[in-house]
Amino acid sequence: MLTRDHQASGNKGSPLSPFRHHIFLAVWIASLASNFGGLIQSVGAAWLMTSIGGSADLVALVQASITLPIMLLSLVAGAIADNSDRRKLMLASQLFLLTVAVALALWTYFGVMTPWLLLAFTFLVGCGTAFNGPAWQSLVGEMVPRSDLPAAIALNGMGFNIARSVGPAIGGIIVATVGAFAAFAANAISSVGLIVVLARWHPVGTPRILPPETLGAAMAAGIRYVAMSPNLGVVLLRSAVFGFAAIGVQALMPLIARDLIHGGPLIYGLLLGAFGAGAVGGALLSARLRQALSLEVLVRIAFFSFAICAAVAGLSPFPSLTFAAMALEGAGWVLALTSLNAAVQLSSPRWVVGRALALYQMATFGGMAFGSWSWGMAAERLGTADALLMSAGVLLAGTVLGVRFPLPELKMPNLDPLNRWTEPNIALDIRLRSGPIVVTVEYVIREADVMAFLAVMAERKRIRRRDGARHWSLLRDLENPHIWIELYRVSTWLEYVRLSQRITQADAAVGDRLRALHQGPDGPHVRRMIERQTGWPTSDPEAQADDMADPLTDTTRSS
Repeated sequence: MLTRDHQASGNKGSPLSPFRHHIFLAVWIASLASNFGGLIQSVGAAWLMTSIGGSADLVALVQASITLPIMLLSLVAGAIADNSDRRKLMLASQLFLLTVAVALALWTYFGVMTPWLLLAFTFLVGCGTAFNGPAWQSLVGEMVPRSDLPAAIALNGMGFNIARSVGPAIGGIIVATVGAFAAFAANAISSVGLIVVLARWHPVGTPRILPPETLGAAMAAGIRYVAMSPNLGVVLLRSAVFGFAAIGVQALMPLIARDLIHGGPLIYGLLLGAFGAGAVGGALLSARLRQALSLEVLVRIAFFSFAICAAVAGLSPFPSLTFAAMALEGAGWVLALTSLNAAVQLSSPRWVVGRALALYQMATFGGMAFGSWSWGMAAERLGTADALLMSAGVLLAGTVLGVRFPLPELKMPNLDPLNRWTEPNIALDIRLRSGPIVVTVEYVIREADVMAFLAVMAERKRIRRRDGARHWSLLRDLENPHIWIELYRVSTWLEYVRLSQRITQADAAVGDRLRALHQGPDGPHVRRMIERQTGWPTSDPEAQADDMADPLTDTTRSS
């Protein structure tokens, strides 16, 4: 459900409005410096591998070794981010990345680096990035109001690509004049500012009323939420395809510089710089383009521009033409990924946004990791130019995929908690872990309204299951066909409270429609019951106390 206030706030937001919030501005500037260092390090790692490894598959594995742990660990990171202090998680990730950067610089300086040791270090960089990503992206929602969120996401993308437009060229100069170890040292120094900003920031968070979920339960809840949200599923599918197809040019860029246009580390850095410059242009145009074009059209344009870039990079012997192609690729890259990222954040409530972003990150970077390896193997066997032309073909196929799996419109549903539910007055002294809990909601529906009722209940089923209900079913009374009963279970009273508090303002439309169809003198009749075992319970006194509970029959109008 889109409220008028949310629509207005989303339309009036300025592209630079998030900078009005001081903490966002401070973290954005510190992240910009850190991104400069990270890109300088990436140039050093990629070119170092061309020097000590040489083969195309090892060069492409540098990119894969960074993206693979992001795919593997992002869901764990997202679950931790949603159930802990996101600032502290991001701070710990940055300290870990600083340690890895220092070790990488020292190993390289003393000349003991090998191809597989370099891949191990870049894998550790990917591990730190995996934990940093969901924490940082979900923290944006705590720094700016929801109306500024799309602009903040675009600014984050623009900040990274400002760094990308200059950082790689600087990295190429550093590697060419001093050596790869200096690029790694520069990255270590650049991360200090962000660590200081995060350490000094103490946000006033909302106090947690309920205990955090266990790691396994939190991961399962995140997967369930995304699986039961069709729009999110389409976004993740398209993100995975985009990551796989689009990473080919970036994974093979050192080989483009060395083999196709016959350059060195400086040319490689300039290619990355052209990519970044195009990305900055794309970020600056993104707000205006999102107002004029749908998300689907934007992503199709991005796929098509990448296909052109890959084909030109594979066929052109002219550096100037290749630079132009990289700029086009950069614009398409930022338009696609910032739009997809915004779609995930705007489609996820705060309680699960870290996990939704983690799954988006897994899909995107999983595609990138598999794509990096695939295009590297293709380049090793067929040659760099042929691998790039194959990548262009896959990108064109990805453009057509939108016909079968179109992306949702980039809207702003109100996903704030509904806060309509109040804990009922129950007659039993149950614990949070007591259960299983069975809930029934009784409706009285006229025969003429049955079809409309069933259509609304299909959406109610999806929402209940998405938020944690199990064994959902809909029953009709054989003796009084006007009576319909919605029934579902949750494992404990704690999980029932969680489920009830997860209902959002956007979900309220379903409840309102059901209450409008209900014909009883009061609202739908709700019963909450606890299952009992027959016979005498176990010898555990606490388990006995739980098992001796009688059914709860408190009735409320809130459903």
